[in-house]
Amino acid sequence: MKKLLLTTVMMGITLAANAKDIVFATEPSYPPFELTNEKNELVGFEIDLANAICQKIQETCHFKSQNFDTLIPGLKLKHFDAAMSAIDITEARAKHVLFSDSYYDSSASYIALKGKYDLATAKVIGVQTGTTFQQYTANETKQYESKSYINLNDALLDLKNGRVDIIFGDTAVLAYLIKDEPNIHFVGDKVTNKEYFGTGLGIAFNKSSGELRDKINKGLAEVKASGEYQKIYDKWMTTK
Repeated sequence: MKKLLLTTVMMGITLAANAKDIVFATEPSYPPFELTNEKNELVGFEIDLANAICQKIQETCHFKSQNFDTLIPGLKLKHFDAAMSAIDITEARAKHVLFSDSYYDSSASYIALKGKYDLATAKVIGVQTGTTFQQYTANETKQYESKSYINLNDALLDLKNGRVDIIFGDTAVLAYLIKDEPNIHFVGDKVTNKEYFGTGLGIAFNKSSGELRDKINKGLAEVKASGEYQKIYDKWMTTK
């Protein structure tokens, strides 16, 4: 009995020693992927997904708030273990960081005030700083004057006040932002340019973190296979 108890205790110590807290950096004002609730807690699609992955691989997730344009530079300097904030997997980014398998197929869209502007009449466009949406706008839609924002809530406020004509961003994020805004709607077609928006969203890692990336991929696959991914998706991405 004592030997069995000792073995159990030693196994617990070994598991504790092997456990590793994983620090995820994320931009906290990008609903429904991540947002801050009334208790000042980070919640959202990616927060739930990261926690589910960490549960599968028996590790603990912690989340660190960062501006989006500091995520990849911070990873390169090893300020955190991973970045998960609706980051498109692109060839340009893959030169600097490792990516997990894709967990979400992204697309981009435009929004405008009803009865005001469409893609043909708009002159000023709002985009988030450091994103592929900003890059696409600068390179592919040069007819617009671009205004960049740290977060899209500020862009939405400027749209309402007439300081920008349209906003360009992730389709799911824009849908969430305008769900209680009856005077704002989508204009034009969705954009799915793979050069800018890649092959979906992925978790980013430092180039030296291949072992952690592989472990996260294993956990992601298990979350998808168990049906838990679909539950998380339905919770955050299905329009109520």
